[in-house]
Amino acid sequence: MTGLGRGGQQVQKAKAVYTKAVETLVELASLQTAFIILDEVIKVTNRRVNAIEHVIIPRTENTISYINSELDELDREEFYRLKKVQEKKQEATAAEEAEIIANRDKENSEKENAAEDDEQKVIEQVEKLDVGEDQNDLLKEDEDDVIF
Repeated sequence: MTGLGRGGQQVQKAKAVYTKAVETLVELASLQTAFIILDEVIKVTNRRVNAIEHVIIPRTENTISYINSELDELDREEFYRLKKVQEKKQEATAAEEAEIIANRDKENSEKENAAEDDEQKVIEQVEKLDVGEDQNDLLKEDEDDVIF
């Protein structure tokens, strides 16, 4: 009668084991659900990582290289523009210097011509005086009313 006497204990033990098994099964099911959710989140994250690595980063790098090339082109244009401005300034400066030199040469030649004209006039006046000296020389003239 050993089996009947302990039947209540066996049922209680079976009930406790069954309850523990159900709790473990519920915990296992919740863990499995968590793993499924994590797996889906990992898949979404992998898709995002792939999109970033294969789409967004290359587009961004292309945009950066385009912007750099445009900036380089603008730098080259600005450098060319500055060179042209510098050349024009040098040409203007050279033209001004040539004009100044031409004006100086013109003034110098005018002064030389004026000096030559003045010199010529002086020579002519001296010659006139020399020629006129013979006529105005009182000593050479024989005038009766002048006594010297």
